[in-house]
Amino acid sequence: MLIECDNLSVHIGKKSILKDISFSISPKEIVTILGPNGSGKTTLFKTLIGAITPTSGILTKKYRLRIGYVPQRLHIDETLPMTVRRFMNLPSGHSKKTVADALAHAGVPELDKQQIIDLSGGQFQRVLLARALLGNPDLLLLDEATQGLDHRGSADFYRQIASVRKNLGCAILMISHELHVVMRQTDRVICLNGHICCQGEPEVVSDSPEYHALFGLDQESEAALYLHQGHHSHSHLKQVSNA
Repeated sequence: MLIECDNLSVHIGKKSILKDISFSISPKEIVTILGPNGSGKTTLFKTLIGAITPTSGILTKKYRLRIGYVPQRLHIDETLPMTVRRFMNLPSGHSKKTVADALAHAGVPELDKQQIIDLSGGQFQRVLLARALLGNPDLLLLDEATQGLDHRGSADFYRQIASVRKNLGCAILMISHELHVVMRQTDRVICLNGHICCQGEPEVVSDSPEYHALFGLDQESEAALYLHQGHHSHSHLKQVSNA
């Protein structure tokens, strides 16, 4: 296991943000966390990377676990001239080959000389992905990395994530609101709302009462949402587990 949470709880002040969170992530696994705003998704990420200390429970990490992180957004001063290559080398330098390889794995090998301020939203997210890959992570965390992208841009980004897993062998834990987009690329889904409501393979989770209650969906609207999806060939867990 790369990371294992056992009954993890987090309080901020007197407010309970996460309660009795238990799950694990295996090497090369892609796991997606779904949940409404305020459900504790970003707090969970901050706890996993060590920015927040859990109130109770046990968090176990692989020895010398390398984590890459792609944030929701990153503000760059538009008056600051900076090429992609220079941005990739902050705060410490990397070899030209290391930067080129990371950009290639992120699907944007041609952007190294481009100005950061001239990039589209999708291109900038690919550059942030490339930057997260510089340390050759065992686990890649993506905090709603497709926010602001259109449907096609999101789908393309998630296909690139699957390619990263295939080519680099890292596990991926990502936050998303778009199960209908990520379901082709994810092995397991965790529905979070302060606690784990359910988890399992995406097709089974999408049919679970807990998922429908969490997002206020009915069977008819959910069927329409998935109408465009074709056959999904991943091997997954066979049951939804409920908290």
